[in-house]
Amino acid sequence: MDEQRYNSAGMAVGESSVEVRARFITRTYGHLIGAIAAFTLLEIFFFKSGMAVRIFEGLMSLPWIAVLGGFMVAGWIASRVAHTAVSPVAQYAALAVYVVFEAVIFVPLLAFAEYKAPGVIGSAALVTALGFTGLSGVVFMTRKDFSFMGGLLKWAGIVALLTIVAGVIFGFQLGTFFSVAMIALAGGAVLYDTSNVLHHYPEDRYVGASLSLFASIALMFWYVLRLFMSRD
Repeated sequence: MDEQRYNSAGMAVGESSVEVRARFITRTYGHLIGAIAAFTLLEIFFFKSGMAVRIFEGLMSLPWIAVLGGFMVAGWIASRVAHTAVSPVAQYAALAVYVVFEAVIFVPLLAFAEYKAPGVIGSAALVTALGFTGLSGVVFMTRKDFSFMGGLLKWAGIVALLTIVAGVIFGFQLGTFFSVAMIALAGGAVLYDTSNVLHHYPEDRYVGASLSLFASIALMFWYVLRLFMSRD
């Protein structure tokens, strides 16, 4: 995210008092936990109610590039709305829409994972949680500003999307190395987003901060799960 955009919305939390920073961090991670819980409950509802079958059939009737492209574009749009909207209602709406979208788009992958390798979902979730916790710990302990990674992450995301498009057009598989590279990209996003939580977000953008973190976790979980499935 653009540091100037954060600062234009108000004083960055890194320049605020200890109390303000603590309150911002608590709100951000509280909303992140809420988003993860909502995502989990939606997946349980989809599979228990049978809606997952209809979602699976609907998504599989579309070109997979459209699904993967939507996965990335929706994150960019929702994140921008959550970061730029002044109204708290708009920020919450962006977060809610994004969580629902992610829950829907994950259905085919989760269904296939459960069919191919029962139990792998829990293992992938655990590895993702450990990876996120470890990377976040690095930022909190070192207090390092990773905002310099913003441009690199944007270019890497574009390259990843072009690689996916090329894979669909030319019919080659995006195998283990691509999954590992995308996990590394998600890890870089976690460092970048966590650094912004500590240094650059204005006090009233905790919803946008939680959305960015959730998007990075979702990306990491997606490719950790793909990697685990490729080994079975």
